[in-house]
Amino acid sequence: MPKIKSYTAPWLAQGPGQGLFAAPSEAQSPFTSKKKKIPGTRRPIAHRGTEVFAAVGKELRWADLAYLKDKWTARQDRRSPARVKREGSQLPFMNTQDGSTPSDADLSAAQGFRTIKTTVADNIRQLVISPNSDYLAILTSHTVHVCVLPDPSHLTSEDTGPLKPKIWTLGPTTHVTSRSPVASALWHPLGVKGSCLVTVTTDAIVRVWELSLKNRWSFDTPTLSIDLKKLADGTSLDQDFAASTMSTNTNFSPDVFEMEVASACFAERESGGWSPMTLWVAMTEGDVYALCPLLPQRWSPPPALIPSLSVSIVANVAAIEDDPDVSERERLLAHQQLEWMGEVDAQEPQIIDTGFGEAPVEIYARPSKPGVVPRLQGPFELMADPEGGDLDSSLTDIHVIGQKIEAEGLMMGEEDDLVLDEGAREGLSLSVVCLLSSSGQLRILLDLEGVEAQWLPPKGKSKIGRLMQDAAEPASLLTFQSIDTMGHSEVAEGSWPMFSRDVMSRYAFFVTHHAGITYVSSTPWVFRLQGELQGASEVGSDFRLRLLSKGRNSTRERLFTQPSADVSVPLAASVAIQDADTGYFLLSGTPYEPIALTFETPEEDFPLDRDRDRDETPVPEEKVSDMQPLDFYEPRPAFQPPHAFDQQSALPELHGRLKSSRHRALLGQQIRLSPVTLQIFTDAHRVLGEETYKLATAVAELFRRCTSLQHELREQIRKANEVKEKIDRIAGHDKDGGEEESDEVRFERRITRAQERQQELAERLEGLRRHASKSATRELSAKERALVAEVKSMEASLLGPASQGGQVLKPQHQLSRRVEEVERLRDELTGEIERIQKKESQDGQGPKEEGSGSASPGRGRLGGDFRVPAEIRKAKMQQVMGLLARETALVEAVSARLERLQV
Repeated sequence: MPKIKSYTAPWLAQGPGQGLFAAPSEAQSPFTSKKKKIPGTRRPIAHRGTEVFAAVGKELRWADLAYLKDKWTARQDRRSPARVKREGSQLPFMNTQDGSTPSDADLSAAQGFRTIKTTVADNIRQLVISPNSDYLAILTSHTVHVCVLPDPSHLTSEDTGPLKPKIWTLGPTTHVTSRSPVASALWHPLGVKGSCLVTVTTDAIVRVWELSLKNRWSFDTPTLSIDLKKLADGTSLDQDFAASTMSTNTNFSPDVFEMEVASACFAERESGGWSPMTLWVAMTEGDVYALCPLLPQRWSPPPALIPSLSVSIVANVAAIEDDPDVSERERLLAHQQLEWMGEVDAQEPQIIDTGFGEAPVEIYARPSKPGVVPRLQGPFELMADPEGGDLDSSLTDIHVIGQKIEAEGLMMGEEDDLVLDEGAREGLSLSVVCLLSSSGQLRILLDLEGVEAQWLPPKGKSKIGRLMQDAAEPASLLTFQSIDTMGHSEVAEGSWPMFSRDVMSRYAFFVTHHAGITYVSSTPWVFRLQGELQGASEVGSDFRLRLLSKGRNSTRERLFTQPSADVSVPLAASVAIQDADTGYFLLSGTPYEPIALTFETPEEDFPLDRDRDRDETPVPEEKVSDMQPLDFYEPRPAFQPPHAFDQQSALPELHGRLKSSRHRALLGQQIRLSPVTLQIFTDAHRVLGEETYKLATAVAELFRRCTSLQHELREQIRKANEVKEKIDRIAGHDKDGGEEESDEVRFERRITRAQERQQELAERLEGLRRHASKSATRELSAKERALVAEVKSMEASLLGPASQGGQVLKPQHQLSRRVEEVERLRDELTGEIERIQKKESQDGQGPKEEGSGSASPGRGRLGGDFRVPAEIRKAKMQQVMGLLARETALVEAVSARLERLQV
């Protein structure tokens, strides 16, 4: 839940910001009108970034909140604190509320506030801005006007007069006072560049307007018109479901009261499945309907919409194709969806370049098959309602949160990835439908089955379609939670609660009614429910569902309570704004003044570096007033005196009417008892009684406020004294001065002990670090790692396989081959030496056996040709043995080094 920092900011309650919601002149004030007030939605505030458009009566006002805030802050900084206002020193041009004289910079600076002239004939009730912030739909009770928003530079120009932008009347012969009132005007989420407007009137007629500044006729005639009363009884696609051009309808239709529209809405554009093209309609009698798919002639889907729909449709058709248990109705709907998707896939989208830094827009044509008009789904059956808790018979608003986008596996095998917002990927894979009644009762419903595209059967299968419609189970919504946003004493006739989206979370919203503003968040249970839905195991499902239902549910908190809680002084539907210049706050208003609630943002919980640097330097005198006070107070709305004190009496107007009436002669005569005199006194008593009652109520409220102010002041003084006593105890300046030591001494002793303990722990940590560094092996240097690599390669050459990486090494580069060659030579030489020695020994013994006394001249030579001296033989043998010993020592040294490195 957002934490409230402050209520209506001074930069919005003073100066030009105060005129944003100031009551209009008495001539056009909506509170003095004699017309009967039509109940309905009141959304007179719209915003484009920090620019706010506010409607008061017939006036449309435009202001930049960031500019107003900066201007007010600059004026506060320039104000001299030493200036003293002397008596009689006020100048004629002194017009600031604090009594200070405006400087030349204030007089030359732009106001940041303009008035836009409109052509409306009645009080403005709703302002709906387009998704691209190009158009503004201005709604009265019966008419709709479209305004082309001017450039923001007009707010800072020298001209401060009223603006006259281009304003078109939508449906000059359709939305008129002689027809039904307009319940809702919605910008279609899939409209091309946000130029498609959908209007829903209270007589259940939906019209789609595709606006173009180049085609004036686009504001006169809708491209699609659907009468939901006719569609509810439709049997085939070939029937005419367009709204009748006559004011009366003689055809059969359901009860008019049951089909009276209270509100309608679309889900967000970033929703998944069929949600962006599903129109949800809530009836005042409690019924809920859905119209899917509702598309303009040219529509622009988000990148993930068509791939996700194509995958789901093809998978559904493949699953039911060979399933004998599937009914004919489901099979027909699946083939209709496949036919619709096939026509979309066959198109070559038109690509429009929207501008620098923006992604191009793909435009598709609306499929003509199976049909342009979808089937009306509903009324939905509300399942699992509380016992005895029937839905309030008077619905006022509907809010739908679409399912998340299932982007996993959509772009498998593609080079490009889908770029989706983090909020679109997270959340619940079901649609959440929220209903709001006139008593402030909020129902949170889950669409478990999922609303999909449906059409009526063709003309030749109308009988089959009617039989399938009779045999089909009614659509249902599961009631997850029921919340009361108003107390029993606050419920009043004529109340019209409304929903408002939150900018921080998809699953959070605000409920605005005449008694106050309530914040509701479904985040605590949404992600837990999604985890249960994604779980494949069904063991203990009943236990987990009980935990889910009995666990933490939606968060509900009353943010603002209107003191009067008067239905005649309603609150405007809240608008949440999040910007770096203005912060995160909620803007609403009464017919007399703005109401702004400033919330804390997560960024404010962590101080910036410049704040820390600022604390290290001395604080200038002019910045002392900017320091934040101690947070020992509770923010509360500033008291505003009742507006009954400022309203003019109606007795002079009654007296003026008597002067111009046929009874004006009685004003100069004595009072006589007559029926005319009784009527005059009765009218005067009625007016005087209402005014005295309002004044008495205002005085009572002022007295109660003064009494509560005394109590709040005592409480504030008590808290300030508690803070002062804590500071005195910490500083050691307590009044007792007894034997007990002050908090300062105790804190210093604890700090000293903590510092000593920290020093001891640091020394122990240093000792452990030195011990660990000695016991642990240090990291090898670069040279050591190179030596290890060389030794490993030599080991592989000597002892390892003859191949590395599948390639046979060359023999001349292998030491093992060299060792083998040396050993072979050694064996040959050894064998040769042994043979020679043996031969010499045989030659020495030959003459004795033969009896010869002399030897032959060639005896003792190798091969009989020469004789090798003994010295040479010994030298060669020593040389060979030395080589062998050297090779053996080298191998042993390498093996020993490898063993040491491994250890």
